[in-house]
Amino acid sequence: MQPLTERTSLAEEVHARLVDAMVSGSLPPGTPLRQERLAEELNVSRQPIIQALGMLRRDGLIEPAGRRGYKVAPVDAALVRHVYDVRAALDGLAAGLAAARPDAVRRDVLLAEEEAGRQALAGGDVPALVDADIAFHQKIYALSDNPLLPEASAAVWRHIRRVMRAVLEKRAARASVWQEHAGIAAAIRDGDATLARQLAERHALGAADQLIRWMTEQPDTETHTKNTQPVRFGSVLG
Repeated sequence: MQPLTERTSLAEEVHARLVDAMVSGSLPPGTPLRQERLAEELNVSRQPIIQALGMLRRDGLIEPAGRRGYKVAPVDAALVRHVYDVRAALDGLAAGLAAARPDAVRRDVLLAEEEAGRQALAGGDVPALVDADIAFHQKIYALSDNPLLPEASAAVWRHIRRVMRAVLEKRAARASVWQEHAGIAAAIRDGDATLARQLAERHALGAADQLIRWMTEQPDTETHTKNTQPVRFGSVLG
């Protein structure tokens, strides 16, 4: 096999930076992505940009838009349903497996993750809420002791990160999210695999139903907003 090159790692860093910008809202759905502009903004050559755009298209996060151009893919009701159906299956499996672990493994788990969520909730910090939410679910994946789950879920969670911010922007949803997390965590600590699986599945599917309802009621929400202005990434990649 050929050794990894610095260019490959730079492309991955560009990919991660663009994903973060989509999640934060700096690159909302519909934003045009031009190679030259991105290369200038990130102070890199076009080659890692081309590679990163190829990775984003593979992920389903961007789509072709005109000659040699792309745009950030829309977040619509169909995408939300597809993504959260898969998430429900993965989350349910992970929670059930975690609850079936030996008592010594699961007895005191998820307490730190719940506390981080409560602190983010109290501060009304949406980015911190997103991070805490992801950390909570990834911890359950790790507790499942199935090493394939984090890798199998990676592509789905790239989409979920984009959608999750839209959910947590709604103040009414924030407290209920962490109430449901508390129920899932308690079922895992109690070793109730059936309940843990059911609650995790219900949590994911309920989030999808809620977001789709908001999108239907307000079709011009930021999940559909187009941005024609260049994005500013701040610090330059190395």
